[in-house]
Amino acid sequence: MAAKRAKTGVAAPRRRRVVGVINGTRLAVADNSGAKEVMVMGVIGIKTRLRRVPFASVGDMVIVTVKKGTPELKGQMSRAIIIRQRKPYRRPDGTWIAFEDNACVLVNPDGTPKGKEIRGPVAREAIERWPQIANMATIVV
Repeated sequence: MAAKRAKTGVAAPRRRRVVGVINGTRLAVADNSGAKEVMVMGVIGIKTRLRRVPFASVGDMVIVTVKKGTPELKGQMSRAIIIRQRKPYRRPDGTWIAFEDNACVLVNPDGTPKGKEIRGPVAREAIERWPQIANMATIVV
């Protein structure tokens, strides 16, 4: 029998993530920044195996490009935080949650939102990770 090796690395265990959003996914913009629809170009902080498509879930920051919106925003690259996803995911208490659409909020590189209000519900996972969004959210699920 081979000897077991001790685990090293981060102290807290990684949260299990569901593949909710990948590169090329179109997201609705839930704030009033002027953009209506964006496309995911990359995921911030994800290091994957060669040629594996990076994925994100609720609460992750992604790089997006604006596809529909005001003329000055259209075509611009920006960062966004995912606040809703269609794919069901499981919470630690055992409940499953899924939303009607995939949606995000445009933010600056430091995480402050560009808009002043958020339309629709926001997942609790995004609120816990990004407190700046919590101030703008009206419905938290």
